[in-house]
Order: sequence, then C-alpha cells, then structure tokens
Amino acid sequence: MVNLMGVPEMDDPGLRDLHDQGADTDPAQSVSRRRFLRLCAGAAAMGTALLAGAPAFGRVSEIGERTLVFDNLHTGEKLRAVYWGDGAYRPGAMKEIDWILRDFRTAQTIAIHPRLLDVLHLLQHKVGARGPFQVVSAYRSPATNAMLRRYSAGVAKHSLHMEGKAIDLRLAGCGLDHLHRAALALHAGGVGYYPASDFIHIDVGRPRRWHG
Repeated sequence: MVNLMGVPEMDDPGLRDLHDQGADTDPAQSVSRRRFLRLCAGAAAMGTALLAGAPAFGRVSEIGERTLVFDNLHTGEKLRAVYWGDGAYRPGAMKEIDWILRDFRTAQTIAIHPRLLDVLHLLQHKVGARGPFQVVSAYRSPATNAMLRRYSAGVAKHSLHMEGKAIDLRLAGCGLDHLHRAALALHAGGVGYYPASDFIHIDVGRPRRWHG
C-alpha cells in the first residue's frame, strides 16, 4: 500500500520535520538489526493508519492501474491518462498530466506531485462518479500567483499551487457538497470549499479545512 500522508509545506513554516520527532538522541543506545526492522515496519504501519483516519480511504492499491480523466475548463483540453501501472508511475502519462494542468496563462508546467494524483484517484473511487475532473486551477507560476494575490487576499503567498501540490476542481456527475465531504474524509491534506464559485480546493499539505 502507498502512504499518502501529507508533509510540512511552505504555507506553515513553523512546522518541524516530522522525521525528527521521536528520534533517539542518546548515542550510547543502539538497537539490533531485528529491532530496527521491527521499528521501521511499525512506523510504516502507523503512518498509513494516521493517514487513513480509520477507514481505508487513504490507501492506494498497488495492483492494477490508476486512471484519471481531466477536462481543463480554460483551454477546453481533455485527457484520459493511465498514470500508474505495472507497479510504477508512467513517465509519459505524467508528462501529459503536467501539460493539461499547466498554468494556462503562461503555458508553464511543473511536475505535478504523484501524491496529489493518488488523492484524486482515491476521491473518485470514494464518490463513485465516472465523469472527468473539471479543472479550475492547478499549477500556477510565481508570476501568476503574484498577479492573483493583487486581486484577492485569499491567495497564499507560498501557495501549494506553485509546487504542483494543489488543484481547484469539481467532478462531473458528483454534487459539490458530496465531493467536499468525501475529500475531507480522506484526511490526505488541505480541503477548501468554494460553493459560490462551484469548486473545491485539494492539496497534499498538512490536513486542514476552510470555506471560501
């Protein structure tokens, strides 16, 4: 199973590296190889459990394929991509996703974080809708983000959109409120709800929620 736990990100510079928490600081102590392996296995299991939040919605099967369908509302482009299969992410499909989720104002791209794609894959399976993800905003270049900040106080200076870790969207065939509640249930990152603008925000930063 793949752990989708969020990591500290620039929007919260006060967070410390989670990997440092609970570290052994006594150089005189040592652990056997067997104990070390048990600790690693336990840490992996704990990470998966924390992400899943009890339900198994925070886990992605390593068997089969993972497919996403996008409809870019600004460019009119559509894409169906099998981005994971045979036990690995597929570079060609990932490049196609990077392009359709580009900054449409500047045509700049970034590598979209695989964890974000896995969250969308989980979300679609959770709600059971087959329609495409209708993309309002995905990658934003620093120039675009700075421009948007001049018009809206709600745009973060260090937005995760600039890192390929956030997306604003809706899902064809799924009510926005239902999609929002399903995204919250994943406990996989930040979720913003914008009913007046008909989209939700999803990112793979620390778990948090807000209404816009």
